[in-house]
Amino acid sequence: MNEVSAQPVPRVHGLLRTLWLASPALPVGGFSYSEGLEGAIDAGLVHNEHSAADWLADQLHLALARSDLAVVAQAIPAWQANDLTRIAALNDWVLATRETQEFRLQTEQMGRSLLVWAQSLGALGDGVYEQLLSAHLQPPTYPVAMACAAAAAGADLHDSLSGFAFGWAENMVQAAIKSVPLGQSAGQRILARLVREIPAAVDHAVSLDDDHRQAFTPMLAILSARHETQYSRLFRS
Repeated sequence: MNEVSAQPVPRVHGLLRTLWLASPALPVGGFSYSEGLEGAIDAGLVHNEHSAADWLADQLHLALARSDLAVVAQAIPAWQANDLTRIAALNDWVLATRETQEFRLQTEQMGRSLLVWAQSLGALGDGVYEQLLSAHLQPPTYPVAMACAAAAAGADLHDSLSGFAFGWAENMVQAAIKSVPLGQSAGQRILARLVREIPAAVDHAVSLDDDHRQAFTPMLAILSARHETQYSRLFRS
């Protein structure tokens, strides 16, 4: 029997790290947020599989791709170049463009949780914890912190962004299953649609520069603001 190498080739290492970062098991608390979806359900805008799929596809292209995914696309090379001035500017942009209190609290909490996760790994963390500390981000936002982990993984940029988008999609589908509510088969069909649309969203995010990156989703902001005082809710956003 041939001996298996103890050291994975770099491409495999990057792919496995990307899958790890995209996993819902990553302890950053993404499962506790619906990012406005629960507010849309309460308002009657989402009520079945078809409307949930349309809502999430629109959110992927109009919100995630133009904002957080574009930030990750720009932050990964900045982390690789150790350009801390650029990192700070991107982090400030994320904080300044959260349209509601709950959206801002979400990105802060998930960013801090990723920092704690990186610290818990010790020497297995590829230096992510130390690099995040060196940037003196107060606090680190989730897209910028995740970009640091993705940069350390060494994966292809498009693969890293696809992983980030898939992790978002899987969390959002689970939120839809719980709150619409939907069955698991419906959830898988929605996820299949989002998987088909992620490559276009990634391409769009990569194409955006500072002048075209944006966070402007008025209806989502209104629903999020209403959700902050919604009488009954499952999710923190």
